[in-house]
Amino acid sequence: MEKKWRIYNNINTGVTYSLQQELGVDRVVASLLVQRGITSFENSKVFFRPELSQLHDPFLMKGMKTAIDRINTAIEKNEKILIYGDYDVDGTTSVSLVYSFFKQHVKQIDHYIPDRYKEGYGISFQGIDFAEENNFSLIIALDCGIKAVDKINYANERKIDFIICDHHLPGDEIPKACAVLDPKQSDCNYPYKELSGCGIGFKLIQAYSIQNKLPLQSCYNYLDLVSASIAADIVPVTGENRVLAHYGLNIINSNPRPGIKALLNTNQMKSVVTITTLVFVLGPRINAAGRIDHARKAVELLICEDETEAAELALAINDTNAQRKDLDLGTTQEACEILENDVLIGERNTTVLFNEKWHKGVIGIVASRLIEKYYRPTIILTESDGKATGSARSVKEYDVYSAIEKCSDLLEQFGGHKFAAGLTLKKENVEAFKVKFESIVSSTITKDQLIPKIEIDLELDLHEITEKLVRILKQFAPHGPENMMPLFCCRNVFDTGWGRIVGANHLKLELFQKTNPNIRFQAIAYDKGDYINFFQRKTPMDIVFKIQENEYKGVTSVQLLIEDIQVSTLG
Repeated sequence: MEKKWRIYNNINTGVTYSLQQELGVDRVVASLLVQRGITSFENSKVFFRPELSQLHDPFLMKGMKTAIDRINTAIEKNEKILIYGDYDVDGTTSVSLVYSFFKQHVKQIDHYIPDRYKEGYGISFQGIDFAEENNFSLIIALDCGIKAVDKINYANERKIDFIICDHHLPGDEIPKACAVLDPKQSDCNYPYKELSGCGIGFKLIQAYSIQNKLPLQSCYNYLDLVSASIAADIVPVTGENRVLAHYGLNIINSNPRPGIKALLNTNQMKSVVTITTLVFVLGPRINAAGRIDHARKAVELLICEDETEAAELALAINDTNAQRKDLDLGTTQEACEILENDVLIGERNTTVLFNEKWHKGVIGIVASRLIEKYYRPTIILTESDGKATGSARSVKEYDVYSAIEKCSDLLEQFGGHKFAAGLTLKKENVEAFKVKFESIVSSTITKDQLIPKIEIDLELDLHEITEKLVRILKQFAPHGPENMMPLFCCRNVFDTGWGRIVGANHLKLELFQKTNPNIRFQAIAYDKGDYINFFQRKTPMDIVFKIQENEYKGVTSVQLLIEDIQVSTLG
């Protein structure tokens, strides 16, 4: 699928030049910093040198003092405390963090993860019933609860207090919990709004440590879990999240907890762990427990203190992930076959597929895979409890949640955000929903929104890729939303004649520009072997790429990781 290139370049050359002079860096580094909102020496210092002292006072968060007072009261009265969290990576890391921390201070404590299929997302009536039956009087809910008005009322009737620690957008009514911690509340003055659910859990234990005069290092030991949640939940890696992710990755790379170490060892990860590792290696495996089996197994792994036991748990979760992969790929193939046989596929702006036999745990992944291939708002539905339930994913610039909301008359329930949502409806309403959803999307989406875009930071020439630039670019990590790994464009490149296809269909090249023919870089372009003929014919090409270091037989060299290729517009 052809993609549209959008080059950011520079919006303010004056600011860029001033920063360039102030920092003593080249225009590439200065431009990248300005794009990230960094326009002064002080901003740059904070960006390049994350410090734990940059973390905000947790008591700035609305409800924090009330939450800590309630926890202290529970401990003094020897109440039973239940740590409750969702079944995804953010939820399970949140539960693991808060449970492990308070286990040292609370005599009667347990954790609870709802069953994905029997209870669904967030706080459930079954979970509250479990608490009542087992005499828990305080529940700390993590990564969920901000819209659970009816569930909290149900708990209040049973004399069970809730502390909600959530990071999702609140609804019109805030639940009547003992305390609600969510910086996205309109009247919360906490300076940073983009914490993950696990990040909110960290602020809770940070506040408890401050209030009870405990060493803060006892909190910082859990930042590995916070960094995993930041990576998997795709929150911005800016401000406080950047600090948390930086120190969390340091822990994982120096002294990982047994569960994380076991997962890395099981997958033979020997290189430095980055946000990318967490997203593509740890995240899917932790998630697989909740998708295929039960997410409490992920919590058991993450709180495990024995390396032998952790190794066994990691192997089991790895096997579960293998099952998830098979289901994911099989379902994706079935979905693609349906679409390829659809004679009206070219006339539609949406994809809505329903199959009663598809596994509920992988339909969100399948929706994402279909967008990669067909690039249009997509909903995949399966049967659960006699109803059609599904996951929606959207293209980059379109609000799929708003479109689903306009179909609410056909839905039993729905929730989510701009680019991802979940929904449930009666099976007899599926066809009507397909028609209405297609109509609404078609009337509100533009042709341009249906073209995939590559957002390019900067256009540069190969001679600008120096050792100093590579060294500074490494300090831009950790990467993630709003601080992605820089993506560059270079025009009019040629292969030296060394280029060849390797593996299944990957392109290995040695590139140069005629303006500086002696400056050459090796490059790899995955799944782009079809372009070999252009390079062999000496056709000038434009490339979009990331700069990375490649280690081979103990030798480290700079390599260009090519994301896209086009025939040069300058040739």
